[in-house]
Amino acid sequence: MRRMHRRHVFVAALAAALCVPASGVSSAAGPTMITKAGKNEGALNLIAWEGYTYKQWVTPFTKATGCKVRSKFGASSDEMVTLMRTGQYDAVSASGDASLRLILGKDVRAIDPKVIPDFKNFIPALKAPSHNTVKGVHYGISLQWGPNTLMYNTKKVKPKPTTWGVLYSSKYKGKITVPDNPIQIADAALYLAKTKPALGIKDPYELNDAQFKASVDLLKKQRPLVKKYWASAGDEIDLFKSGGAVVGASWPYQTNTLKTAKAPVSDLIPKEGATGWADTWMISSKAKHPNCAVSWIKWVSTPKVQAQQAIYFGETPANTKACAIMDKLSKGSCAQYHGNASAKYFNSIKFWKTPQKDCGNGQSNCMDYTKWQQAWTDIKS
Repeated sequence: MRRMHRRHVFVAALAAALCVPASGVSSAAGPTMITKAGKNEGALNLIAWEGYTYKQWVTPFTKATGCKVRSKFGASSDEMVTLMRTGQYDAVSASGDASLRLILGKDVRAIDPKVIPDFKNFIPALKAPSHNTVKGVHYGISLQWGPNTLMYNTKKVKPKPTTWGVLYSSKYKGKITVPDNPIQIADAALYLAKTKPALGIKDPYELNDAQFKASVDLLKKQRPLVKKYWASAGDEIDLFKSGGAVVGASWPYQTNTLKTAKAPVSDLIPKEGATGWADTWMISSKAKHPNCAVSWIKWVSTPKVQAQQAIYFGETPANTKACAIMDKLSKGSCAQYHGNASAKYFNSIKFWKTPQKDCGNGQSNCMDYTKWQQAWTDIKS
């Protein structure tokens, strides 16, 4: 899977914590598994990444199902987890650094993927990924995926950058922006894995004390160079439009939006590689409109909507049948966003996952996500 695999022992431990038997979900795991959809309730409250609830596919969804969508953009995975725990939202487009937290917290319901007709057309890597599937039980349906990129102003940043090192260089002091997200520590670790191999970093989400300290220290040195830590895609877009930033860690969505606005920007995956996301639609265990939530997941899993979202957001669809539609909508877009890429490309991206004490190598001396959150607060202070 393009998501990094965890040790089987961790998955087993997680499954035990959730009381998940091999054949299904016990009552101890919370609400029963969704195995079919009933009558739509007429409303749907979503938490989504900016760009996932665009009117182009929301309006026809409401017309077709009667489910009126209200959505809130999540500024970060941490915020999404917090909001889901309020019980006010029916579903969330959770990334890999949030999904396991939601499963562990029993905040989301298991779902039988057979409820989603297009699931059979998903790429194999996203049919049972470790970030949303525990011991064969699915706690969500995969959505889209993509890399975190280096975006730069083509007029102001010369020569063309080839390394993440540009974000740690004083050359563009006061003109750099990076996400306001503890998972950014993994990006620093990925860079150090290539530039300081003596640290022995193999997985940027599984860091022992020395590796973690080196990554945090690098980000502390970066702090005086940063113009702003962006909380939403819109924040970074505004920074580049105003000239407040000329280089930063980004998503393809920002690049596409800025190019549409005729801004002089481009992006790339630096030579050190990239982290990335694999998003999942997950239904709240407290959902007031679970049937509309299932209808929504069915809708956004179809080839047409997957193609529309992929082009709009600049990401890669889970549905293999979306590629042909992408090329009809925008010639060459399937290849542009790696919709027909091999498993090798998928596996080359270090996908977000929730850091755990279990290092995945028989050791349990890695820094868990609580440590990452604490460190991030310290980095920004």
